[in-house]
Amino acid sequence: MKILYAIQGTGNGHISRAREIVPLLQRYGAVDLLISGTQADVKLAQEVKYQLHGFSFIFGKKGGVNHYQTWRSMDLPRFVKDMRHIPLKDYNLILNDFEPVSAWACKMKGIESVGLSHQASFQSAKVPKPKSIDWAQLVLKYYAPATHYVGFHFDRYDDFIYTPVIRSEIRNMQTSNLGHYTVYLPAIDDQYLLPLLKQVPQVKWEVFSKHSRQSYTDGNVWVRAINNEQFNESLASCEGLFTGGGFEGPAEALYLGKKLLVAPMKFQYEQQCNAFALKQFGLPVVWGSNRNWVPVITDWVERPQEHRFHFPDETAAVIDKVVKQFAR
Repeated sequence: MKILYAIQGTGNGHISRAREIVPLLQRYGAVDLLISGTQADVKLAQEVKYQLHGFSFIFGKKGGVNHYQTWRSMDLPRFVKDMRHIPLKDYNLILNDFEPVSAWACKMKGIESVGLSHQASFQSAKVPKPKSIDWAQLVLKYYAPATHYVGFHFDRYDDFIYTPVIRSEIRNMQTSNLGHYTVYLPAIDDQYLLPLLKQVPQVKWEVFSKHSRQSYTDGNVWVRAINNEQFNESLASCEGLFTGGGFEGPAEALYLGKKLLVAPMKFQYEQQCNAFALKQFGLPVVWGSNRNWVPVITDWVERPQEHRFHFPDETAAVIDKVVKQFAR
């Protein structure tokens, strides 16, 4: 059997999930990997056969998407050319983790594909979503179309939705509490973030920055460049995680029993939905409309947070079901 696994390269969550899924897929046959996008900081251990430009949302520095840089990075002729050159008919199964080039290639050529992603869960009307007329709802729906969907979310909102894929390195991690707070907010530059965190001086902040190549300390804030192993160590020993409205990062913190505070990116509908879902569980959120984040952060630091999420290790069973149901 030949399997094509196409992965979105914007952010780290898609590739982090793929690192867990690829070895499982390899039990069933030869797996070719396709990645499009330019914003990931983590890598796959396996060889990537197709590295495409795709269409990435570029992180800004003030808490949102940089629309200008996103527009500049678009290359429609290249997108169409890449669509035409993927040999889709060579594969018995095409899986898509919110990757647009292969998704639209399949749609245009009438070839079946499986959307295997967190975004796939939003095909269900049962998934929590804030009331919004944001155009990004259409992006979420049409960005990477598929003929079948298997989704992941914080809860099993529908019969095709499963709990998060938690990496083995996280499941096997020894946790502790050294009192610091870990921060990962890739859409906020250090110059905006540090003055904010220094207003909560009673704790130590360990910030992993997408905008700094060097480590440095400023008061009670320690900044370092993104490094997967160092981040895991910080997360395992922290009191809590302050992060964006992504999916994998918050899910891992919840699995480890860490306190969680999320600040979803402005104008990013998926992150707004994730934050809205977490809010339903009683977890705190810093919305873009909050002009002063300090009271929310201070309250989060000072209050205990009790939550229990059960994320069973069901990834192998999900992959087995997908292969048996959709491979041709």
